[in-house]
Amino acid sequence: MGVHDDCKLKFLELKAKRNYRFIVFKIEAQQVVVEKLGGPRESYDDFTASLPPSECRYAVFDFDFTTDENVQKSKIYFIAWSPDSSKVRMKMVYASTKDRFKRELDGIQVELQATDPSEMSLDIVKARAI
Repeated sequence: MGVHDDCKLKFLELKAKRNYRFIVFKIEAQQVVVEKLGGPRESYDDFTASLPPSECRYAVFDFDFTTDENVQKSKIYFIAWSPDSSKVRMKMVYASTKDRFKRELDGIQVELQATDPSEMSLDIVKARAI
């Protein structure tokens, strides 16, 4: 399974320049490619709405939050989206390539596995940030 150079490039832009709020990746023709880029003003709801309801995807989300000490912080989440309604073969391909792909993206701070939107609700994301 290959990883398109654009994946690493866009991730670096998200991490260093904060050009994007999120990036959605998909596997296409034996390669991970960028499917969607979310602008810096897009919300977590915009991000979750961009994940297909019955297909697997990888995604990164730059989550801004305020700590209990009132400090502004940001964490980069890696989300492995694998809905129950997706095809078994697709789930297997995404599961078997996830770790290798994640290693290509240097700077991931939190990982989430989700098979249902409730497993990556904003409350869960906030709880994992602190």
